Amino acid sequence: MIVVTGATGVLGGLIVEALLQQRPATTIGVSVRDPAKATALAARGVRVRAGDFGAPDGLAHAFAEATTVVVVSSNARAYRQDPLVHHRAAIDAARTAGVQRIVYTSQIAASHTSKFAPARDHAATEDLLRASGLRWTALRHGFYASSGLAMIAGGLERGVIAAPADGPVSWTAHDDLAAAAAAIVLDDGCFEGPTPPLTAAEAVDLAGIAAMATALGVPVTREVVDDARFVAQMIERGAPPAAADFALGLYLARRAGEFATVDGTLQRLIGRAPITIAALLAKQLSASSRAGIDA
Repeated sequence: MIVVTGATGVLGGLIVEALLQQRPATTIGVSVRDPAKATALAARGVRVRAGDFGAPDGLAHAFAEATTVVVVSSNARAYRQDPLVHHRAAIDAARTAGVQRIVYTSQIAASHTSKFAPARDHAATEDLLRASGLRWTALRHGFYASSGLAMIAGGLERGVIAAPADGPVSWTAHDDLAAAAAAIVLDDGCFEGPTPPLTAAEAVDLAGIAAMATALGVPVTREVVDDARFVAQMIERGAPPAAADFALGLYLARRAGEFATVDGTLQRLIGRAPITIAALLAKQLSASSRAGIDA
């Protein structure tokens, strides 16, 4: 059995759907904090069990009978918690349950010296996996395109993307990453340890995205904001200083090229060209336009 954590979230849900396209539902299980949100999966024959990284005593039951567990990385930092506590709990529970392999959603910037805190968390989690005694694969995901577009949505609406100096980013779609995850999970001998970078086919900075939006009929300019001014503005708007520094770290990492890698592995795994940032941007702008008309 394959068990996927976080299956009611965006990425986890897409991974489950990709697996269901290739395997019977009875061979797939999910570990979710609220089973009531997974009733549709249960109705399709997927095994649904309660599993919460923050309540580790129940995780071994959620993972029971699984040969492979897909651990979708925790978003604990968003709640000022430590994601490593969650990841350690998942790894320990997998070992207790007799799981043979963990597939973990990591990131291309994973490094102990990254300027972006989550990338350091991913590197530390890979260390935990390395020491676990289990077989493991870390999916080195490109930066999530949906997250990047959400961050600049206000700027696209205002016509100005104002942010610190950045660098090229290989914006990558969740749909593509989920399809690749399913391919790797189902190929038991595929990639031991970290995968090659799983990215879209091009890296684009914010100035490039502004130019794309303009070419699509939505005029947008790029304004570079001084780092200190950016942090001060966030604090003035009510953000804690730690949160402002965290946000700045993302731009420092982009500037250092941590998200600029482009690799063909994703395309080979999914058997088609990855979704482009231009296509995703066009979709978002179209949806915003329709929302404005409806309003």
